[in-house]
Amino acid sequence: MNEQRYASRIRQVLNHGLNDIPPAAARRLEAARHLALSRQKQEAPQLVLASTDNRLPWPMLLRSGVDFARVKPLLAIAALLAGMWLSFYWHSIQYVNEIEAVDSALLADDLPPEAFLDHEFIEWLKDDSSPH
Repeated sequence: MNEQRYASRIRQVLNHGLNDIPPAAARRLEAARHLALSRQKQEAPQLVLASTDNRLPWPMLLRSGVDFARVKPLLAIAALLAGMWLSFYWHSIQYVNEIEAVDSALLADDLPPEAFLDHEFIEWLKDDSSPH
């Protein structure tokens, strides 16, 4: 309701100064208005398929005039996110395998439990760059 009241108020203000416009300017404004209306694009009606679900098969999407210029960035973002997820997943698997190899070697060795209390041994385990 506020929008209608606001539009009515604007129309009143614009109509108030209508009588002060010279007739030649009013004719030019009217001609410009008609020209603008004639050049205005008329929106073509779009056909929409009626169905119970809103999903369309890919061939129907290709024929329905989907704007793939808008879809391409979304597909690129989805591919980037999928690639990042796969990269993180693969690196986490590699990290777990490395830790598993170290743990298996430690458990298979005849290492006394006191060795785990030695700080130098803990530092050696953290900074182990020797190949396994």
